[in-house]
Amino acid sequence: MPVEFLSNDEAAAYGRFSGAPSQAELERFFFLDDADRALVLERRGTHHRLGFALQLTTARFIGRFLTDPLDAAAEVLQYLAGQLGIEDVAQISRYTERRNTPFEHQEVIRDAYALKEFSQAEADFVAWADAGRSGTPQKITLRTSPTPLRPPQARSEAAYIATRSPRSGAKNA
Repeated sequence: MPVEFLSNDEAAAYGRFSGAPSQAELERFFFLDDADRALVLERRGTHHRLGFALQLTTARFIGRFLTDPLDAAAEVLQYLAGQLGIEDVAQISRYTERRNTPFEHQEVIRDAYALKEFSQAEADFVAWADAGRSGTPQKITLRTSPTPLRPPQARSEAAYIATRSPRSGAKNA
C-alpha cells in the first residue's frame, strides 16, 4: 500500500526554492569560501561564474541541482554576485545559452565535492547490503551534517555515504 510522506504543498516545493532564504541561510549555505571561489573563478565570463556559483550553492542548500538552474530567488543571486564582484546580475540569463554548460558545471561540482547521483549511491547501498548477506561484515555510515559541503580535502563533516570494511578500514565511496 503506497504511503505519502509529503503533503501536496511539500511535494510541490521539493527540490526548489520555496521563497527567499533567510539571512542566516544565505550566510551559511551561500557563502563562498576560498575553495569555492577557486572553482568559480576557473569559469570564463561573469555569467558562467555566477551560474556556477548558483549551482554549487543551490546543491548545498537544497541537496540537489535545480531542473532549471536559473530558478533561484533574487536574493540568492544578489548575495552571490556581491561576493564575486558582479554588478549586473541580469547577466545570469546568458548562463543557459549553451544548453550543455549547466550539465558540465554540475559534473565539475560532483567531482570537486565527491557528490554522487542517487542511482550510484543506491547501487553502492545494494552492494553493501548484498555483501552483508554473504557473511562479509561491513559497516556503512551515513553522514549528514548541517556543515555545508566542502571539497574532499576539507569536508570532514559533509554529507556523503561512506562504506568501510572493518578489516581494511578503507573507504569505498
